[in-house]
Amino acid sequence: MDVVTSAEAGLLSVNDTQVLAHSYSAGRVLVTHDSDFLRLHGQGHVHAGIAYSEQGAPGIGRLVASLVLIYEVLEPSDMVGRIEHL
Repeated sequence: MDVVTSAEAGLLSVNDTQVLAHSYSAGRVLVTHDSDFLRLHGQGHVHAGIAYSEQGAPGIGRLVASLVLIYEVLEPSDMVGRIEHL
């Protein structure tokens, strides 16, 4: 599993649409607490996958375990256009 933060990708000052487009072009699933990405998904924006968790739930250990499970069970192509609620 390879993780890149928004800061490392130079995405701190860009809008959510640009973040989603960048993650798609890089073939990376977006892990977020920001429900705006759910709205963008609903509007039909293409994406490489969204792993969404509400702020504060679950704890970090469970969050990481859920991400590892997704990584182990699903192929990258399975996540395209998909949301996984953690």
